[in-house]
Amino acid sequence: MSLLILTVFIVYTVLILVIAHFTSRKSNNETFFTGNRKSPWFVVAYGMIGASLSGVTFMSVPGNVYTSQFTYFGIVLGYIIGYAVIALVLLPLYYRLNLTSIYTYLEMRFGRRSEKTGAAFFILSRLLGSALRMYLVVFVLYEFVFKTWGIPFWVPAVIFIAMILVYTFKGGIKTIVWTDTLQTTFLILAAVITVVCILRELDISIPDLLKASSEQGYTKLFETDPNHSRFWLKQILSGAFITIVMTGLDQDMMQKNMTCKSIRDAQKNVMTSSVLFIFVNIIFLCLGAALIYYAQQTGFQLPTNDSGVVVNDKIFPAIAFSFSKFTSIVFVIGLVAAGYSSADGTLTALTTTFCYNFLDFGNNNELTEEQKLRRRKQIHVMFAMAYLLVIIAFRPFHNQSLIDKVFEIAGYTYGPLLGLYSFGLFVKNRKPVDKFVPYIAIASPILSYLLSVYSTQLFNGYKFGFEILIINGLITFLALLAISKKDISKVSVK
Repeated sequence: MSLLILTVFIVYTVLILVIAHFTSRKSNNETFFTGNRKSPWFVVAYGMIGASLSGVTFMSVPGNVYTSQFTYFGIVLGYIIGYAVIALVLLPLYYRLNLTSIYTYLEMRFGRRSEKTGAAFFILSRLLGSALRMYLVVFVLYEFVFKTWGIPFWVPAVIFIAMILVYTFKGGIKTIVWTDTLQTTFLILAAVITVVCILRELDISIPDLLKASSEQGYTKLFETDPNHSRFWLKQILSGAFITIVMTGLDQDMMQKNMTCKSIRDAQKNVMTSSVLFIFVNIIFLCLGAALIYYAQQTGFQLPTNDSGVVVNDKIFPAIAFSFSKFTSIVFVIGLVAAGYSSADGTLTALTTTFCYNFLDFGNNNELTEEQKLRRRKQIHVMFAMAYLLVIIAFRPFHNQSLIDKVFEIAGYTYGPLLGLYSFGLFVKNRKPVDKFVPYIAIASPILSYLLSVYSTQLFNGYKFGFEILIINGLITFLALLAISKKDISKVSVK
């Protein structure tokens, strides 16, 4: 079985490399950063599904049904609101200013320190969040392949990072737009095929499965307790703001959107993605119900940690690998597709952000194109190494579902970005003192964390969930307002 899984991984990787070869021909820096702004909108929209889901969603959303039922759907509903804000507010701004890195807006609106602050928080958030997404793929490959051969954890981590580095090294965002379409297809097929296999094995239909799951409480959509961290209104609001910051204020996601030929195409892409995303998440929630029902009907022992607690992230792979060789192959393809689709774009986005917001590629006329190309490749390798270090360092701390951990990190690292962009877009004729912005951006997550830790004592039992992102952004916004002065600049970037 281990050899079979490794073979599937190699074959799939070779397929990705073939696509990268054809899409990166005659590429240059403009191709790497913007895809020459020639991507068909429907290709970007479809590929965005895989990029948004990632390996964490692929495993954690189905596994999370065991402890959180279908309450994740509230967040998915909030995504629609978030995507509408992106299409109607943020995309027109980015296209009007013809941005390559979206954090250049902060320099135009506030100043250089604000630009570097926003870029730094994106780099921190994406480096941690995406590394955890990649970690999950490496973790499964290690547990079910390399561990049985006595090979250490860092070996599959190096292999996985090296493969991503190779196929993004030349073509950048242009290659990623096309590889994402392939990866989205395999990711969705993996979930659908697994559900179908389980239904056939148990001789049950989808309606009957959902009815049985509902009777056991696993299809609960909305938590009605206002003090609960998954209260339905908090879930929807959190979903909206998570989408705004993790897509609309995220260089990775927006870099793909801005490869479209026009603003209208980009808007069609975003709104189409939002609709598709709902249906895809429903599939993964149904997959979670099917996995749990299968375990109950067959007596399958769900995987646990050393304390005897069920590890949600291991439910899908454990059942897939025990079910049949076919479901094992399907699972590995889906997982690798999810891992590649979330990691490749992020690596390119981190390189773009550093080159444009710290090395000032957009305005630096002293560097030749050849020098920029050499530096861009060096930065690309540097971030790949950083990913590797985070993946290896996280290994001792993985003991439950990663999707909550990813959103928790986003709540603290994207909050300052939410506050900065909200102030820039909605506060007219005022400008914060640029030199103080970095201190506010650092203080805001710290205050938010303290509020979260002591929320039950301070707010009569109320417990913060993902909405801590909103609180974080609000603190940043109010602090920026407090240090702002009347803006007499005639440059319109609002």
